[in-house]
Amino acid sequence: MPSETDPHERTWMAFPVAGDSIGNDAASVDEARTAWSSVAHAVAEFEPVTMVVDPDELDAAKEHLSASIDTIVAPLDDAWIRDMGPTFVLGESGELAGVDWTFNGWGSDWATWGKDALIAEAVIDAAGAERISSVLVNEGGGIHVDGHGTVLLTETVQLGASRNPFATKARVEAELTRTIGATNFIWLPRGLARDYERFGTKGHVDIVATITSPGNVLIHAQKNPAHPDFEVTRVVRDVFEASTDSAGGAWTVTELPAPEALTDDEGFVDYSYVNHLVVNGGVIACGFGEERADAVAREILADAYPGRKVVTVDARPLFARGGGIHCITQQQPSVG
Repeated sequence: MPSETDPHERTWMAFPVAGDSIGNDAASVDEARTAWSSVAHAVAEFEPVTMVVDPDELDAAKEHLSASIDTIVAPLDDAWIRDMGPTFVLGESGELAGVDWTFNGWGSDWATWGKDALIAEAVIDAAGAERISSVLVNEGGGIHVDGHGTVLLTETVQLGASRNPFATKARVEAELTRTIGATNFIWLPRGLARDYERFGTKGHVDIVATITSPGNVLIHAQKNPAHPDFEVTRVVRDVFEASTDSAGGAWTVTELPAPEALTDDEGFVDYSYVNHLVVNGGVIACGFGEERADAVAREILADAYPGRKVVTVDARPLFARGGGIHCITQQQPSVG
């Protein structure tokens, strides 16, 4: 699996349909579609975007999306394509393939996912890629790689009883070696606090930490002791200080401070600038309506990804539904 910083052929997304996580009333659905479309148009300034659209939502998609966004039609339950879609990899000769993980709605008791479980195969076919099937219940947001063999993952995701009740670390690692070429495994014990509530993923790593280049990692940093993620930050830093990168070297850890907001109507927030998307020549960053904090995040991201333009998109409507910019996008690497 290439690093997200490697060149992309395009970014894939899915157009929101009404449902438990998106919302069932007209205002909520429109807010979601506007937020998803804003991200799509921001990405399209840097690279092609293809949006998967449910056949019943074609008219709505035309209203929200410009002609710059390509579309394919496939039935959808939800719109979190990072998780239901494929994880793209390159073969030894550079050929494109997509890992089709087993998807069971994040092991939740609320999600409807019969249609979403087939989206990875539809995207793989549309991309003209080889399909690599996997019995591992996993999602794209549950892993992060450096392109050199290191993968970040979380014990409460891949080893969770609602996903893989008979899994062991050794079995998970063997499957990740087979599917994405992983050789160095960094297990975080847990994710952010909000991610364990009803619409959470039980600890996805892509809101906690990301590898920006070999040996360099950004971690979410909650600076306020009143927030439960203050302790999570310490735990995550300890993991990286006790582990090495794929070359056997020590990690350089950079903290990406959370915005000042601590709560919303549902409780403690999981607002995280780590949940950004790297694109060709740019970074699409989450914004949370805090001018100073958003600016600090842009500066840190610009330093972490030299030569890329950092663009902020308001991610609060996404986080209110259980995810962020990285969660609604999936990169397809360039071939050759």
